[in-house]
Amino acid sequence: MAKVPVTDKKIVSQDTPTKNSKTQKRTATAHWLGDFKKGKGSLSTQSETLEEINYSYKTRFEDGKFGTNPEELLAAAHAGCFTMSVAALLGVKKFTPTSLTTKATLTMKGLSIDAIHLAISGIVPGLTAKEFGAIIKEAEQTCIISKILKVTITSEANFIA
Repeated sequence: MAKVPVTDKKIVSQDTPTKNSKTQKRTATAHWLGDFKKGKGSLSTQSETLEEINYSYKTRFEDGKFGTNPEELLAAAHAGCFTMSVAALLGVKKFTPTSLTTKATLTMKGLSIDAIHLAISGIVPGLTAKEFGAIIKEAEQTCIISKILKVTITSEANFIA
């Protein structure tokens, strides 16, 4: 893979999307029936990975209720984006991870999201724990989802040798 410099002085591989990549659109649909507390709805995605998934006041604000909620989906999206960003940054440095696992913990107070913490564990042959930590901090700031969130984002690396 040849390396190509981009305007922000970072190096990306030619197969990594850049600012000049074609425009992509992703869609999701929410359908709701009833009032806020007693109503219920469903969520579906363009890819059909989520298809009419239950969500409601109870799944959003009460523990132990079956279904999802917007905050859980945001945490999942952030974990996925962050993990792919780490993989891309590792690839730029010519490392291939054996395994990367991220848990995103979204913290809410009332109706405000205050923070998201990303805890990643990784097995990357040939990489040191210090190098892994530096890549994690870069991915924390450069992942697409991180860039759009206006909350405190923290991360921690658990390097598995």
